[in-house]
Amino acid sequence: MNNYFYSPELTDEPLALREIHAIRLAIHAETKNMNPEEKRAYFHRSTLAFFARRGLSPNYQTSPV
Repeated sequence: MNNYFYSPELTDEPLALREIHAIRLAIHAETKNMNPEEKRAYFHRSTLAFFARRGLSPNYQTSPV
């Protein structure tokens, strides 16, 4: 992610925005050649890993529709 963080087009941005843009660019680079099902699986795995690192479990709710 550092190669995105120090990208010339982001250096004029405030630090918080640079971090957000660097993360967005890194995710785009990882997922740009994925089909929709692969992207869904990627984000599902990322979400589960996020919860696991914090010792939480996702609380899935069903839609009323």
